[in-house]
Amino acid sequence: MTIAVRVALPPDARAVEDMLREAAQWVDALGVVMWDEGELDSSRIAREVAEGQFFVAEVDGTIAGAIRFQLEDRLFWPDLAQDESAFVHRLVVARAFKGRGVSTALLEWSLERARATGRRFLRLDCDAERGKLRDLYERFGFRLHSYRQVTSYYVARYEYPLEG
Repeated sequence: MTIAVRVALPPDARAVEDMLREAAQWVDALGVVMWDEGELDSSRIAREVAEGQFFVAEVDGTIAGAIRFQLEDRLFWPDLAQDESAFVHRLVVARAFKGRGVSTALLEWSLERARATGRRFLRLDCDAERGKLRDLYERFGFRLHSYRQVTSYYVARYEYPLEG
């Protein structure tokens, strides 16, 4: 199985939205709110895709996952110099591709992209109560940086050092 990562194009916005909604519904059924604050709004997702913020993982030509990659994140990381880090959000894998390495491929791609931009860290945050997701990030190599309350979210903030 070959996984290729590329920038999401405007026609991909619906696929990205569908994956995000599928993941949110699955997690909501477990009693956890995954995204709110308008993050699943169709026009917002379409705008972020058009702005080049989303990247998709394709498996044999089928979009299997997505990630939002940013060079600044003042909402979740306002206490840091923005030029030393890249940030990822909304990592999502279509349920049909769960367990097939798509999330790992997207995170590895993000590390390389962050290195290519000269950043010292790749950073992310997730709901502090999402133990399985936090385990995934920690197994990948992210280390816990801190906890922070951001609007309605209480998040665990993680970083992956890109130097040394």
